[in-house]
Amino acid sequence: MNDVKASHARLVAADRLQAITSLVAEGAVFEGTFNSQQDLGLRVDGTLKGSISFATGGTVHVGPTGVVENTTIEADHVLLEGKVRGTVIARKTLEITGSATLQGDAQYDVMLDVHPRARIRGKLEFRGDFEAAEAPTN
Repeated sequence: MNDVKASHARLVAADRLQAITSLVAEGAVFEGTFNSQQDLGLRVDGTLKGSISFATGGTVHVGPTGVVENTTIEADHVLLEGKVRGTVIARKTLEITGSATLQGDAQYDVMLDVHPRARIRGKLEFRGDFEAAEAPTN
């Protein structure tokens, strides 16, 4: 049973993903901008054409069937399994799975996990403090 849990381990915490309350469902198309001043979550399984922004906090999960175009995604936690064309800014964790395609640049402040077979055309940039990141943890 521990092996099953380990194989599903994600950098973006399960409680963050389970707390997502907004959804662009598979087959749906949303055109516009999604903004929130609150620490909420959004899952995209359909198509979203526009930007996603959380002023503070926030979790964005682009599911395996999700497509986000012409965008800037900004949130604390970002999990990509589908297709994104644009810029991604993850203030805490950024996870790009093997089913994901990212055409654009990604920036992260704390942790990054890029799975085998992930497709990225753009640059990945660490925005955090190098000295703090290199400090040993005891």
